[in-house]
Amino acid sequence: MHGSLATNLGLLHAVRDGAKGSAEVAVCVPYPYLAQARTVLDGSSVAWGAQDVSEHAQGAWTGEVSGAMLVDFGCRYALVGHSERRSFFGDTDAVVAAKFAAAQKAGVTPVLCVGESLAEREAGITGEVVTRQIDAVLANSGVAAFADAVVAYEPVWAIGTGRTASPQQAQEVHALIRARFARDSAEVSAGLRILYGGSVKANNAAELFGQSDIDGGLIGGASLVAVDFLAICAAASN
Repeated sequence: MHGSLATNLGLLHAVRDGAKGSAEVAVCVPYPYLAQARTVLDGSSVAWGAQDVSEHAQGAWTGEVSGAMLVDFGCRYALVGHSERRSFFGDTDAVVAAKFAAAQKAGVTPVLCVGESLAEREAGITGEVVTRQIDAVLANSGVAAFADAVVAYEPVWAIGTGRTASPQQAQEVHALIRARFARDSAEVSAGLRILYGGSVKANNAAELFGQSDIDGGLIGGASLVAVDFLAICAAASN
């Protein structure tokens, strides 16, 4: 929860003008700033999206924002299941699965976030946790839905802590994720974009993105500084 109309303006312009490489770039902004993002980014190579979406299409759900509303603002993407939504707002695997389906039904590409806590990693159940989170969505939407979706692995213990999974640790989980999808569809698995999110910075992006199953990044704090974010985008392009 960062930003203001004033600070966003310079950041959005800098990202729009600086994103010159081959990497696909998108920014997911808080709901109040979707109109501003659309105004600045429309017609550029940079897409925009939201940080969440309601599982409900319409009705008496005060405070919720539907997929159709996001489409009205030109959103291409919506995050679903971000670790902070799961941890602080009680988004269960079932709720995340419903949000994923609602986004797709509205024509928005969901970015499914999965990942384990520090306690779960130390207990040796990372694979079990990540697979459970994915399976909930597969059971609800089917593997074909992931032909038009993105998965982001975000180890909760490496978000905003300054700690980062080593490239080898990240690759291990990304390979596990891709293998899980391959069980249902080799074609979907091969084409699936799997992003890494966990304290990605300009100085570690290239090594992370160099791993065979890491297709890009879900960038947190570094996205608030244009020069850092653009350096990460350049690493993804290379």
